[in-house]
Amino acid sequence: MNDGDTTEVTVTAAGSESIAHLVRRMLIELGEDPDREGLRRTPERFEKALRYLTSGYRQDPNKILNNAMFSVGYDEMVVVKDIEVYSLCEHHLLPFFGKCHVAYLPNKRVVGLSKIARLVNMYARRLQIQERLTNQIAMTIQEQLKPQGVGVIIEARHLCMVMRGVEKQNSAAVTSAMLGAFRENKQTRDEFLSLVHQPQ
Repeated sequence: MNDGDTTEVTVTAAGSESIAHLVRRMLIELGEDPDREGLRRTPERFEKALRYLTSGYRQDPNKILNNAMFSVGYDEMVVVKDIEVYSLCEHHLLPFFGKCHVAYLPNKRVVGLSKIARLVNMYARRLQIQERLTNQIAMTIQEQLKPQGVGVIIEARHLCMVMRGVEKQNSAAVTSAMLGAFRENKQTRDEFLSLVHQPQ
């Protein structure tokens, strides 16, 4: 920190410096003046944004799904496609974003469709890698709903590849997790893939 910086240190309940104060110090290390007009409130804004983007740590997947499960005699595939995904790569803290497609084969129980999107959001609002995010969504649905099978596909662009490193602006990563019938039965898997890539 510069000798001339007399900003009061904000301390959290745990006794450590606040995120906002650490960001202020980071701006100084980058050669910026955190007291100039455009940056004056940036540390606080950054902290607020970061806490929102990592709010998934403070959510319980069981509570998201358990309140919206229904007993239904329906055993055909349920697909929720094109769920928008925004997350932060844990390696560089840069965003990755894209679409998530989720399908499951019910086993006497279904879940409210909006809850699937909420589950995706919950896991996405953590520091992530796309592979783990894909698996967490699939495993949670499998554990909570106990369907005949679950399929999850995420297609995303990573700013750590677009803005830095190899700088490949048009690259995208595709990950999938197939459980139960989706892994064991090619026809089920092919039906899911066909529905996902079907034009709107």
